[in-house]
Amino acid sequence: MTPSKNTVKAFHQHLGKLFYAIAATDNCVREEELNKLIEIVKKDWLASNYIEDHFKTEAETSIINTFKWLHSTNEYDAETCFNSFIVFINKHTSLLTKDMKSLIFKTARAIATSFSNVNKSELIMLAKLNIELNKYNCDG
Repeated sequence: MTPSKNTVKAFHQHLGKLFYAIAATDNCVREEELNKLIEIVKKDWLASNYIEDHFKTEAETSIINTFKWLHSTNEYDAETCFNSFIVFINKHTSLLTKDMKSLIFKTARAIATSFSNVNKSELIMLAKLNIELNKYNCDG
């Protein structure tokens, strides 16, 4: 079953939450982390077949702007954002193809390594993400 436009948009917003959570898990979001997200979204997400052409601009805007909004408002902590993503994907597992899971993890890891190296809190969150993503045996 093809997900609705609203579900796809919500997925992109939840990706922004996840990527913010990775950056914010050490209580310090750095410009390098945002820049890495922007680079990967443009290079890997928009150039891929993971997002339908008519959703690409919206996906870019939703992912990046959600990350920026969370950072600027500082209302939500990393754990809350991470958990929100997990709850969403548990309800919408059809969005998680093998390639999508790989791209999500690749992006999260790139954000974590964009400033210095992966610190302990980022490593823990990446491990939790890996466990969550591997719960689903996906086709594709």
